Amino acid sequence: MRNAGESPSIIKELESDNSRLFKEDIIKREIEKDNTEFFEGLRMAFDPLITFGVKQVPEKAEADGPGLSFGEFVDLATELRERTLTGHDARDAILEAMEQSTTEDWNYWFRRILIKDMKCGMSEKTVNNVVKKAKRDDLKIPVFSCMLAHDSANHEKKMVGKKFLDFKLDGVRVIAIIQNGTCTLYSRNGKVFHNFGHIEKELESLLGEQSKTAGIVIDGEVVSRSFQALMKQIHRKSHTDALDAEFAVFDMLPLTEFQAGKSTKTCRERHEQLLQTFPQSSGDVFVVEKQEVDLDREEGQIKFKEYNKMALDRGLEGIMIKDVNAPYECKRSHYMLKAKPFIEVTLKVVAVEEGTGRNEGRLGALILEGEDDGYNYSLNCGSGFTDAQRDEFWAERDSLLGNLIEIRADARTKSQDSETYSLRFPRFKCFRGFEAGEKV
Repeated sequence: MRNAGESPSIIKELESDNSRLFKEDIIKREIEKDNTEFFEGLRMAFDPLITFGVKQVPEKAEADGPGLSFGEFVDLATELRERTLTGHDARDAILEAMEQSTTEDWNYWFRRILIKDMKCGMSEKTVNNVVKKAKRDDLKIPVFSCMLAHDSANHEKKMVGKKFLDFKLDGVRVIAIIQNGTCTLYSRNGKVFHNFGHIEKELESLLGEQSKTAGIVIDGEVVSRSFQALMKQIHRKSHTDALDAEFAVFDMLPLTEFQAGKSTKTCRERHEQLLQTFPQSSGDVFVVEKQEVDLDREEGQIKFKEYNKMALDRGLEGIMIKDVNAPYECKRSHYMLKAKPFIEVTLKVVAVEEGTGRNEGRLGALILEGEDDGYNYSLNCGSGFTDAQRDEFWAERDSLLGNLIEIRADARTKSQDSETYSLRFPRFKCFRGFEAGEKV
């Protein structure tokens, strides 16, 4: 009888104990035995970019078949992966393989590879940790990774030069990979989404033929009328489409470059390619509009503030800031920054408060009032000062009265007991003049 070797019994062994060290010892043992067949099966199961185009695979309940070798299974998996077997042909081939296999081989090994769930309490991270210690890079399982942003507040020195600005949307990050004419949608961590079939079909219609020559990666955000409804739809176990969801795309690159971890084209070149690829009438797929600014110029700084105000007025999550000449990197990158929308207002100092604790004997907060952009404010500002400024401003506190200062904050809030407004997390930015009431 042909069979799948030791792999099903190894999976059953891994299931028997939840201890991480226990599982790592088994993986280490198989490395020492050079069980490449076992690790090939794990790679097919855990590598998110290997998909078989099947959502349901039955368990085997009947008696053993004559046996199915691992090589024969790999041939089937390759045809499914390359989409030479699809639809009813794929279903029939899977059923035939199940009948051929022994019950244990199918239920504990072949089926779990096809559904990409080994059900033994470990992930690719567990495998890769042991593989790394054993210095067997040939057995490493590829880890899914897309480009992630740093917080601009922590990297102000990077806020220079020519940048693309676009709005941070209130949706779910989705990486669409189209290869061999078929589109698969992934989360930022490589989990497959099943409930956006209308988006998959549209991308297949636009890029399916092109993807048969080379795989294509589209990076974007799935948005809906209601974020809460969108989240419920994502986690549904049924495969009912969220038909009101749209795919806002903001980047694209070849699959080979995504797998290599870096693009060859600049952000500007990739955006131009997006505009050429997706016409405005693309239905449920649209390109996120970008605005270019030069942050080294005063005009660019003004545009940035205007763009920030637009994000604030629209109630959006923030702004994405991308280096126009930078590549796409499959990691958290300084080429892409994110900024929460902020308010900047100019208010008058009406009083000065001494600090407490470590700030005793120096400035604690400035009491501010005034009108800005049609809103009347009354608030305290105790953040944003350096230790040197706290000492200096307290020493000259009488001269601060009446001066105008610029404040940056996260949001405007309405006071409950008056007609005035306050600010959420106000931070001192600078004085606006050299004399009381002066604004420059």
